[in-house]
Amino acid sequence: MDFQNNLYKILFDAIHEGLILVNQAGDIVELNQPGAEMFGYSVDELIGEKIEVLIPRRVHRAHENQRRTYEENPTTRSMGAALKLEGARKDGSEFPVQVSLNPFVLETGEKYTAALVSDVTERRENEVALQRLRESLEQKVKERTQELRESERLYKSIARNFPSGVISIFDASYKYLFAEGQGLFELGIETSDLIGLDYLGRIDVSARAQVKHELDQVFQGESKSFEVEVGDRIYSINAVPLENDGRVDKILVVEKNVTAEKQVAQKLEKNLRKERELTEMKSRFVSMASHEFRTPLSTINSSASLIDKYHQKESYDKLPKHTNRIKNAVQNLTAILNDFLSFEKLEADKVAVNFSVFDVSLVLHESFDEIVTITKQQQQIRFQGPSELEIVSDRQMLKNTILNILSNAVKYSDPNQEIIVSLKDLGEKIEILIQDFGMGIPKKDQKNLFTRFFRAGNVTNIEGTGLGLNIVLRYLDLLQGKISFKSVEGEGTIFFITLPKKNKIER
Repeated sequence: MDFQNNLYKILFDAIHEGLILVNQAGDIVELNQPGAEMFGYSVDELIGEKIEVLIPRRVHRAHENQRRTYEENPTTRSMGAALKLEGARKDGSEFPVQVSLNPFVLETGEKYTAALVSDVTERRENEVALQRLRESLEQKVKERTQELRESERLYKSIARNFPSGVISIFDASYKYLFAEGQGLFELGIETSDLIGLDYLGRIDVSARAQVKHELDQVFQGESKSFEVEVGDRIYSINAVPLENDGRVDKILVVEKNVTAEKQVAQKLEKNLRKERELTEMKSRFVSMASHEFRTPLSTINSSASLIDKYHQKESYDKLPKHTNRIKNAVQNLTAILNDFLSFEKLEADKVAVNFSVFDVSLVLHESFDEIVTITKQQQQIRFQGPSELEIVSDRQMLKNTILNILSNAVKYSDPNQEIIVSLKDLGEKIEILIQDFGMGIPKKDQKNLFTRFFRAGNVTNIEGTGLGLNIVLRYLDLLQGKISFKSVEGEGTIFFITLPKKNKIER
């Protein structure tokens, strides 16, 4: 008998679920260790307690009534599979359980119920997760179905309203199977008018071979993107193969007139290029200005200091030399500033041309008088030409042009050298020649002579902005004139200026 009792005890405790024995009064008379631990108690704490201690307090009264009803007609049954039951732990927390009830009667006539209790928290969570997943999938199916319907309507609408172009599908013989787009509407063509027609036959003959060559490759399985020019219009074409059982028997082609976009892109590129040039020009301007201003300012500073020193020592005979140096430095600064101001106005397109009738010979002589202040020792300007010659042009602009070239001739010639200025009447035009016998221009530098900020390699140690001849070129362009030159390094340079006697835009 002891062996049998021990065996029952071993089996009782070996069950992983909670096993609870309850008498007819609802008292717990026995339970296993897993059952006690499931509810957060020890076995001794629960022996003698009402079974309702393991049920949420809110349902105690209802459970007592259900228990009495059950005791009147006890049957084996399972609860919690379909009906959600909750157990209550010692700490008051609740958890889902499934209970199997098994009534039995002892030989003494005492009635008991064995309750097999399982914690189904994980199963309940899985069921909830599964339900959520099911609901989510059902919702996604509904949404996807709706999306497909919307996509179908959308694709048809997009194709029909494709701006400035056409979406088409062709078979292997380039016959239309489908065509939609505003490009058809703009041409007054209905989709039905194209179905079955030869696509290549509608392509301009100048582009037909190119289009066929590209699309033939699409039928070989390649996707292609290319542009076609037809007259002054540009079309972008994108084509992809459409496979059927591993064989390309159709292609989808999207054509769009991109002429306007190309024009905008070209304009943007032009503006960007101009902006880059302007940025570079500003950078070079700052660099060059800081360099060119430094020398005359240093000259002025040193000469002013020496004048003060000689004045204190009463060495008055040395003062003229330094006052002349200051005057020359100021003239250099003035010339540099004039170049900057003229260039800035030309760049901003703020130079107005004022045409009038004047004597070009007189303007030349006025220029000679002004340039003499910067000539070197024994440098002479010799004039050849008529004493009077009237033209219609911008007097000040021509004078600035002459002064610019003359100043270069003086600057790049040695003392005692002659500068020759000739004026010729050529009928409807005049020609001015300015010749020096100075250092000349290296052949490799001659092609860049009129480029802004450019200075020949043999004059980098001589003050200058590199703007003068660029300004001259642009002035003469405004005056409808031309300039050219000949130069041999070490022998000198001659500039040829031609101007119309009567300007075409004379009022």
